[in-house]
Amino acid sequence: MIAANRPSRKSRKLMVVTSDGHIEDRDRLEIGQLFRPGDLVVANDAATLPASLRGSHELTGEPIEIRLAGFLPTDEPTVGHLTRFVAVVFGEGDYQMRTEDRPDPPPLASGDRLRLGPLIALVERLLDHPRLIAVHFVGEPARVTAGLAKHGRPIQYSHVPEGLELWDVWTNLAAEPFAFEAPSAGFALSWNALSTWKRRGIEFATLTHAAGISSTGDPKLDERLPFDEPYIIPATTADSIAAARERGGAVIAIGTTVARALESAAAGDGSVRAGKGTARGRIGADTTLQVVDTILTGVHQPGESHFELLRAFADDSVLQRIHEAATERHYRTHEFGDSLLIQRRDAA
Repeated sequence: MIAANRPSRKSRKLMVVTSDGHIEDRDRLEIGQLFRPGDLVVANDAATLPASLRGSHELTGEPIEIRLAGFLPTDEPTVGHLTRFVAVVFGEGDYQMRTEDRPDPPPLASGDRLRLGPLIALVERLLDHPRLIAVHFVGEPARVTAGLAKHGRPIQYSHVPEGLELWDVWTNLAAEPFAFEAPSAGFALSWNALSTWKRRGIEFATLTHAAGISSTGDPKLDERLPFDEPYIIPATTADSIAAARERGGAVIAIGTTVARALESAAAGDGSVRAGKGTARGRIGADTTLQVVDTILTGVHQPGESHFELLRAFADDSVLQRIHEAATERHYRTHEFGDSLLIQRRDAA
């Protein structure tokens, strides 16, 4: 497989995998026809923050880049209150260098000041890895938000050669800035698909989930991905899930972020608790899914945390066949790549 390296969103391949392991190639434009009346599709409407900020370490003058990777637990993760974050830190270089080749930041200590364009960030404390810190932006929340919008850039990796603009990482559903990287499964959705679902009696709902970073450049730290990620599930979405269950419809998650949020909010009987919560830990082969019947996601490589989540939907032999088929058929990986639709192995 090769990485999709342009935000053109023209990828159209869709691999459909049924509960019995049958694999079929489809055109992604057909997505409006794939589900049944009474099913419910749930998508993540989070807009993506400009979460990469470059600047310097005031004490040494050395270059630094921080990539915002999470909200501190005591912070209120809503627009207008974005001042305190968990961040992954790098030394000199930019996205054109492979993340795993980026040098470590200069030695940091609590209280150090980081100059990031028009913003000053204080290192609150070092966390349990040299690249992981807690930071606090100085100033009123509105000023911090304006500074992020002016100076920040989307988090980007070397497989995309041209600099991304913020609109490149916003899906058609983007609403409140809440995600650190794009909830990229949503790139597969078009207004035409939503219109087709409505016409066919397929319900649609949203939640907001703080999609986290996909790579820190350090293998040991990557093993801990995804980090804890907050979410907000509207009461209307929880009610729609209950209604779908009552009528025998399937729940389709658009992306791993939606699956994480819904399974984290599961009440034990297939219902979902509305409100704010935090998705913690990994979903994997040992997870019993309580809510999600089908997932639409990108094409992921074995070993990635997103791929690990798919082990809750299909056994390893099926996932191996998916990987082999995607490689042979030149499916494209990463956020601007092709799509994979997997029905849970025990789904009706």
